[in-house]
Amino acid sequence: MTSGFWRRLLALIRKETRELLRDNSSLALGVVLPLVLILIIGYGMSLDVKNVPTAVVIEDSSPLARQAVSFTQGSEYFQPVFVPSLQEGEAMIRKHKVDAMLVVPPDFSARFAEGKGKLQVILNGTEATTAMSAQGYFEAGILTWAASEGAKHGLAAGGIEIVPRIWFNDANTSTWFYVPGILMLVLTISGVFLTSVVMAREWERGTFESLFVTPMKILELILAKTIPYFVIAMIGMLLCLVVGRELYDLPMRGSLVLIIGESMLYLVVSLGIGLVISALTKNQFLACHVSLMISFLPSVVLSGFLFDLHAEPAAIRVVSSLIPTTYYLELMKSLFLSGNYWPLIARDTVILVLFALFFLGWAFHMTRKKVEP
Repeated sequence: MTSGFWRRLLALIRKETRELLRDNSSLALGVVLPLVLILIIGYGMSLDVKNVPTAVVIEDSSPLARQAVSFTQGSEYFQPVFVPSLQEGEAMIRKHKVDAMLVVPPDFSARFAEGKGKLQVILNGTEATTAMSAQGYFEAGILTWAASEGAKHGLAAGGIEIVPRIWFNDANTSTWFYVPGILMLVLTISGVFLTSVVMAREWERGTFESLFVTPMKILELILAKTIPYFVIAMIGMLLCLVVGRELYDLPMRGSLVLIIGESMLYLVVSLGIGLVISALTKNQFLACHVSLMISFLPSVVLSGFLFDLHAEPAAIRVVSSLIPTTYYLELMKSLFLSGNYWPLIARDTVILVLFALFFLGWAFHMTRKKVEP
């Protein structure tokens, strides 16, 4: 009995593997697309703001005033343009020639000696992300200089030094934030999208019906259909892992075994969703659109990949809690950037296991329901 199971299963896996290797589109989606995604998103999609065009207006002719804005020169975060008047700087902002303006008032030196120095920062609010980032850069540069200069002159303000630090992202680079999400996208595409479309094609062509007259069991059929795509998806995931490490210096503060193990678990969930979609639609066109609507788009928009879920309305957070990608992405960010936090790992792993059991059970039921009158 057991030997027959393994014999039939291995024969089916060999058959499906040959079909997969002949299908260039499936190989491209499983192996080439992950590399394209990690290169495009890693290099081209960034929240880091650098070389901010900045108009610098110095209305105080003292050397101290020039020292106060010296942090903008030679910095990768600013591209300063010194202008003679406030009116000219305002005109440059209106014409979108600069995104910010730093103004040193005429009485800056005298007021700084009294511990009351002020600098004005004007930001172009039409680009909210750039404005918020630039504001943080200005505050850090100005306050660091003020602390250093105040200490030289014995001012009270000089006794405070600001040391900025970003927890779990020491380099303050958004690429570290995106790479775990790219792994999620790779497994979602390979597990849900690719599996559902390919399996729906099998239903369309009647291949399943020809297999149902053989002695094979439904479990053997499902395993044989999913194992090759499982392997392809894991190859794509491991390639992304290597590229993220080598090109972007992505830290790996958690266990590599856990990263791979949790990825395998999430891939099982994705395969289960793909099987359910194919069994429900039995049509490539419908399977493609359903996969896009219920898996890929929610994975990008509602999982925390692009937007911080803590800043979203309560209704959106409730919907996000019903999506398995939310828990997998949370695990990956924790394992890559902060380490092995066991309460989080245990909770999210249990949730993913429940998702896997639910979707695989549903897929098995749907397939059996169609072949058993």
